[in-house]
This record gives sequence, C-alpha cells and structure tokens, in this order.
Amino acid sequence: MSVNSLCHFYQTNVGSGRSPRFCFKTKAKLSAETNIVEKESTCVNEKIDYGVVSVHHVGVLCDNLERSLEFYQGILGLEINEERPHDKLPYRGAWLWVGSEMIHLMELPNPDPLTGRPEHGGRDRHTCIAIQDVSKLKVILDKAGIPYTLSRSGRPAIFTRDPDANALEFSQVDG
Repeated sequence: MSVNSLCHFYQTNVGSGRSPRFCFKTKAKLSAETNIVEKESTCVNEKIDYGVVSVHHVGVLCDNLERSLEFYQGILGLEINEERPHDKLPYRGAWLWVGSEMIHLMELPNPDPLTGRPEHGGRDRHTCIAIQDVSKLKVILDKAGIPYTLSRSGRPAIFTRDPDANALEFSQVDG
C-alpha cells in the first residue's frame, strides 16, 4: 500500500523548436511498508500530437448582451450562428461567426478591471481576427467614433476594444 504521489507538471522549451519538452515531476512518493521517500522525474521529448485543427471559438465576457451585439453585429458586421444553443447554458449569450470559427459572447460578470488597461490592445490579452482590408475597417471605426491604435510594428493591423474593454486585434492577411 502506498500513499498517493504529489505530481507537478511544468514545461520547458528546448532549443528554438515548437515542440516543447514536458516533465512530469513526482515530488514525493511514500511507501507505507518501507517508509522510504522516493523522488522521481520523467521527461518526454516527443512531439505532442492529439489532432489540433484550429481555434473553434473564443469566449468573450460582456456585461450587457444587447450592447455587445450592437458592437459585434452593428459595427463589425458579424453574424449570429443560429445553430448554437442559447438556452442550454445558465447565462445569456450569443455565438458569432468569424470566418469558420466563432466568438462566444457570454453575459457574465467580468473579473477584469475596465480601467487602467493598456491603451494599445496588443499589450493586453486580445483576440486577433484576420481581415482582408485594414483601411476599410479604419473608416468604419472612425465613422462610429470608436478609438483604436495601429500596430506598433508597422504591419497592417488595428487594435480596439469592445464595450466591455475586451481587446481585439484585426490583422490584414493576403487572400
């Protein structure tokens, strides 16, 4: 009979590759029969492959669903995915198409402060949406009076915030 092990999981990057090295470290293992404490660690240098396909959706908290829909639908032109259930969850929400993926608006209390966040959304948690023409979005945001910042790197991208201070990046891509 042995006491359950306490395990910690941590990741270290090896070289410049994208395959991380994962270590499962057993902190302490106590055998009741021998009263011996063992320390072990096991590292795996294999590529982790469980079939990642794409980002399915991003969850975005909002204080007022109607106000958020005015922004996401009325300003950004995103359409609701009517196939997603709205009444199955214990809070109000909406699923909006972003290409073949979605944003899930969830009307829940936001644990993040609404003030004191970086002016430039690229220095905050953000959702990036690939678009074809940053200059057209700039005109839309200007017309609506919505503040934004341009990418500091010089690439064609705009950062703005939704009515709940969630940062959004719109990055221009080819095709």
